[in-house]
Amino acid sequence: MKIGVPKEIKPQENRIGLTPDSVKQLISNGHEVLIENNGGFEAGFENEHYISAGAKIVDKAEDIFNDSEIIVKVKEPLSNEVKMIKENQIVFTYLHLAAAKDLTEGLVKSKSICIAYETVTDNNGRLPLLAPMSAVAGRMSVQAGAHCLEKNQKGRGVLLGGAPGGEPANVLILGGGVVGENAAIIATGMRAKVHIVDKSEARLKELSQIFGDTIIPEQSDKIDLNKLVSEADLLVGGVLIPGAEAPKLVTKDMLKLMKRGSVIVDVAIDQGGCVETSKPTTHGDPTYIVDDVVHYCVANMPGGVPRTSTFALNQATLPYLIKLANNGYQKALSEDKNFLAGLNVCKGEVTYKAVADTFGYNFISASQAM
Repeated sequence: MKIGVPKEIKPQENRIGLTPDSVKQLISNGHEVLIENNGGFEAGFENEHYISAGAKIVDKAEDIFNDSEIIVKVKEPLSNEVKMIKENQIVFTYLHLAAAKDLTEGLVKSKSICIAYETVTDNNGRLPLLAPMSAVAGRMSVQAGAHCLEKNQKGRGVLLGGAPGGEPANVLILGGGVVGENAAIIATGMRAKVHIVDKSEARLKELSQIFGDTIIPEQSDKIDLNKLVSEADLLVGGVLIPGAEAPKLVTKDMLKLMKRGSVIVDVAIDQGGCVETSKPTTHGDPTYIVDDVVHYCVANMPGGVPRTSTFALNQATLPYLIKLANNGYQKALSEDKNFLAGLNVCKGEVTYKAVADTFGYNFISASQAM
């Protein structure tokens, strides 16, 4: 198959869909790979690296979309890209459609086959293609939050780990999944006081085994969330309902309880955010203030560390892409129910129920649509 990798055009998005090593593996499987000129430059991959791996360098995104059977990206297609997607073309990338009405409409109209990294599952119900970027975002959330707490960033002027004579900061992590666990790795490493809230008692026990007494596990139906929010210096939103819009756990009224200069890092912003006052920001202009609380809501946090992120993402996505290219989408998806869970839009039909329900589309199961 002919696989095309356009340069990402989302602001400050410097990742790329394939590394040169991934290209080499696809070529060895008999496929052709087109890479947009300088598409991997900001992640440290030169055109020469891709040429050495066997790829062809293409000057314009239009030619990538026009000539490729599979489009491999990192972030969701923006409006200019949606216009270039062809009928029956396979698009393999993060989509986050439940928070993107116009994108959903555009992909439905394109009659393409759209497979979302973030809804592919495994036999344990986990999300193996979302996990590596959730891990990166979780770790970055505490780094970003610690920076935002500095006074010159309009924060409280608090050092996350405290100092002799100064108490450590309170970090409240909402959600004990991949984001939450990785946020806790950094927050406990910086010696903050860390609370992790999750609805699953079993998951909280797992986290307690990992972190011991360096975290305080909190079961969501047994706590006073208002009190925890009011005490937090840094709140990390890491809540996820696969493929669906994130629940708004922190309301506008709860924001008024927070300390002046405290910080919210809403990692769930890709799915609409779990804080009512959250709205997407960029790496170029990452924060804004509501009720004296600093909001950091960058929708592509791992794009800030594109080299690390591209390697981590490719390790997870490449086996699926090889299967897709070797077998075609119908065989690849029909033989793997977990891969099939990634199909969100297929030839004009919405095949992911949470997305169909959010925007009022008629839902057709992925197997039916194929």
